[in-house]
Amino acid sequence: MSETIIRDNYFLFYSLVMGISVTVLYDLLRIFRRVVKHGDALISLEDLIYWVVVAISVFYMMHEENNGTMRWFAILGALTGMFIYKKLISNFFVNTISSALNFLLKKKKKVIYILFTPVRAAGKKCKAGAKAAGRKGSRSILYLKKKLTGWWKAFKMILCKQ
Repeated sequence: MSETIIRDNYFLFYSLVMGISVTVLYDLLRIFRRVVKHGDALISLEDLIYWVVVAISVFYMMHEENNGTMRWFAILGALTGMFIYKKLISNFFVNTISSALNFLLKKKKKVIYILFTPVRAAGKKCKAGAKAAGRKGSRSILYLKKKLTGWWKAFKMILCKQ
């Protein structure tokens, strides 16, 4: 075979791998979205960053492998790689990894909950003590206010008699 045909076959192979890697990268983003819930603005920002990274990667591959010339079989190769990965692996990969990560996070939350049980119990005791002190404190304040009012009235009577 001629050198040109061999180079074109490598280029087709690289475009297949590029299609698969672009789809894997998006699946990683999908897994992140399933594990960490967030709003539409952040999802839009993630998609923007994803497409910028993909555009730079595709441009770099085209520039390095084919001097920036767009070839129809490169586009077809990338689409074929995306399609094959999407149909064979994508859903299984995303569901398995996101389920495993969510399971581990739930277990982690339970372990932290169990470890901090003494801290929560101490916090409840402190809260109850603070409430009791607050009730007694308000009674003390009322008592002090009555005493001060009485002293103030006595002081005013003394001043008025003179």
